[in-house]
Amino acid sequence: MNRILLDTNAFRKLFEEDEKVVKKIFAAVEVYASPIVIGELYYGYIGGSREASNREWLQKAILILDMEVVSIDKETADVYARIKEGLRKKGKPIPTNDIWIAAQAMELGAKLVTFDGHFKEIAGLRLWEGI
Repeated sequence: MNRILLDTNAFRKLFEEDEKVVKKIFAAVEVYASPIVIGELYYGYIGGSREASNREWLQKAILILDMEVVSIDKETADVYARIKEGLRKKGKPIPTNDIWIAAQAMELGAKLVTFDGHFKEIAGLRLWEGI
């Protein structure tokens, strides 16, 4: 099954209508969003001159892609803890929000669509190739 979870920068590429990214996202069977990513996007919108229109675009994108905004639960927390410990042992810390996002992708069995290279440090995380 072609399941994907979008990182914040994947949403930016979608917003910018990057043709290659848009095609691949629309080809996915299941598309997920993390509330962590939604929060990062909202934070980026706050104070900007287009906050309302950006929020409206995001809501439309979620509807058009039939995207599920997934919850964080105790299973996600367990995956998060294991990822964080693995990174600590490797001496390769990454931003905390990104660990939560990776944990959600792993829990869902989804590939993470991202343009951040530090996600490659997470053992067992499947990244979307070819973008």
